Amino acid sequence: MLKRTHHRQALETSLGRAPVTALVGPRQCGKTTLARMIAGRRRSIYFDLEAPTDRQRLQNPELVLGEVPDLVVLDEIQSMPELFAVLRVLVDRDDRPGRFLILGSASAAISRDVAESLAGRVEIVELSGFDLSETGASQLQTLWVRGGFPRSYLAASEADSAAWREGFIRTFLERDIPQLGITIPAAAMRRFWTMLAHAHGQTWNASELARSMGLSDKTVRSYLDILTGTFMVRQLQPWFENLKKRQVRSPKVYLRDSGLLHGLLQIADRDQLLGHPRLGASWEGFVIEQVLARLGYPEAYFWATHKGAELDLLVFAGGRRFGVECKFNEAPRVTRSMHTALDDLSLEHLWVVHPGKEEYRAHERITMLTLDDLYQKPADLLSW
Repeated sequence: MLKRTHHRQALETSLGRAPVTALVGPRQCGKTTLARMIAGRRRSIYFDLEAPTDRQRLQNPELVLGEVPDLVVLDEIQSMPELFAVLRVLVDRDDRPGRFLILGSASAAISRDVAESLAGRVEIVELSGFDLSETGASQLQTLWVRGGFPRSYLAASEADSAAWREGFIRTFLERDIPQLGITIPAAAMRRFWTMLAHAHGQTWNASELARSMGLSDKTVRSYLDILTGTFMVRQLQPWFENLKKRQVRSPKVYLRDSGLLHGLLQIADRDQLLGHPRLGASWEGFVIEQVLARLGYPEAYFWATHKGAELDLLVFAGGRRFGVECKFNEAPRVTRSMHTALDDLSLEHLWVVHPGKEEYRAHERITMLTLDDLYQKPADLLSW
């Protein structure tokens, strides 16, 4: 197992300053492992809220949770949403010295309950699968093909990794979705998820997907929100500028884990990926997740006009704007679209992330960058 030093430090920092820390992320991404690592260093008690015995122990939650002085860990808290009100009462007590660490894999449910019960009392830390800072740049190809879920990435072979991802998809659809109180046939959601994989990196078109599935626009939108709320999908929102140009106003949709994307597309290994028509889109989604992880998940958008100018990622930092383009080309060239984005969006700098081995300046405000270069750079990456 890889050491998740950065995430562990972020979690320790949050526990030091907030009465409640919410560690959120998809199932099987390592939340429980990280939480147990933290809990093992102090007096703590751990509750798995999907285990009947632990749910039974919490029949009188205010009494049980109020007795532990240091750390209480509540895993899969969305299974018992009534605990949020109890936590509010406990953390508001002047004599309460301990901390609560809550884990969840349904962001929509947690965000709603946090807003209603724990506003001003909780700090949220997001955990995803492995990224390049943890695996090292030498493992880029493996991470891209298999994705960042620990058991998929660390599998003994490509076949074992693919088998784990298929099992994860089936379990997610047949068990995890129903446990959230969502009654959607697993076959219908699998079909929708697969169609999203084929539309990975494209602008969301509810009508087209609805027609393909014989459903209403509202229904397919609800399916998308479910996958987004469980960390399976990222909806990258569009940025609008006050320009005399027609700009795209629908979000782009990406499967957040490249391994699950490849599993749904029936891509078994790197050779098949390199020959697949969705190669460029796969690279784009992978790079976007790596860049956002490296920069600490900043405020980010995409930008596009109906005449073809576009920017894959627009990031705001320190009151300035930076752009990221993702090109699966070992020697990408500056394009007219890049110049348009630089000028129309007043970008401080534009990075073009490519799979080659060299970093080089192609323009005074455009740098061709590898993912290795990105992770080797210090924290002042956005100060150029």
